[in-house]
Amino acid sequence: MNIPLEKISKARVLVVGDAMIDRYWYGAVDRISPEAPVPVVRITREEERIGGAANVASNVVALGGQASLLTVVGDDDASHKLEALVAGTGITPHFGRDPTLRTTVKLRVIGRQQQLIRLDFENTPKSEVLSSQTETFRALVQSHDAVLFSDYGKGGLSHVSDMIAHARAASKPVLIDPKGSDYSRYSHATVITPNRAELQHVVGDWRDEDELRAKAQKLRTELGLQALLLTRSEEGMTLYDDQGELHVNAQAREVFDVTGAGDTVIATMATLVAAGLSLREAMPLANRAGGIVVGKFGTATVSYAELFANP
Repeated sequence: MNIPLEKISKARVLVVGDAMIDRYWYGAVDRISPEAPVPVVRITREEERIGGAANVASNVVALGGQASLLTVVGDDDASHKLEALVAGTGITPHFGRDPTLRTTVKLRVIGRQQQLIRLDFENTPKSEVLSSQTETFRALVQSHDAVLFSDYGKGGLSHVSDMIAHARAASKPVLIDPKGSDYSRYSHATVITPNRAELQHVVGDWRDEDELRAKAQKLRTELGLQALLLTRSEEGMTLYDDQGELHVNAQAREVFDVTGAGDTVIATMATLVAAGLSLREAMPLANRAGGIVVGKFGTATVSYAELFANP
């Protein structure tokens, strides 16, 4: 299926969730430390990219759609750096600031083309700031075609149930990349997109496809969802809905880095749904986008030209 760029360019997606900075330190590893049996990395290059919900919004823009980003950050150096990075992408930012919050930074140290360690700097935002974000959400939702909640478990979506209710009342499709074990907070969303490990954490193990199907459909019914999209890495992805299930195989030719692949999948789904496609029409294209992005290093995006290029 080929969707005109003009149609995608009119798609407006409101992305809500935990934004962060992905920081990379690259270096040479020539020796082992005399202090402990660990490699010594001589840093030669540093790089910063937007991550979390900001990367999701960046994926919407890269595809050709319009993205607004509603998030809570601190009032620290990392937040101002994040704001500057976001400003350069074409995303429309709506930042709530909490002076007590440490803006999330994920620092990855890379040596010999592999990640040696990741360090996370973070804490949880105050409820007053989160409440004000809910009011901002109400004002923004009417002017968007789809709402995407990107939950990274950092505390920025503690009011997600209220936001879903407002979005559904406004007849907007709601797509959620979930986190944690309590999916009841996502009740009445249009679709949630857990990976295998995340779904297992909620419904338990399954022996075969029949048991997986039963558990996925039971969860979908209990939560009042239109669909549940299970992302399955090298096994592709499966959509469970009222019609049954739809499966597509993975399309990655070479897997280099899976970082941010889930961001790309749900951002592509949301952009296409905002452009008027059904979930079943959008899923194969989202699967293709995921297959493209795992061939890139770090949190990356997929362009319209890449997605709709002839295979």
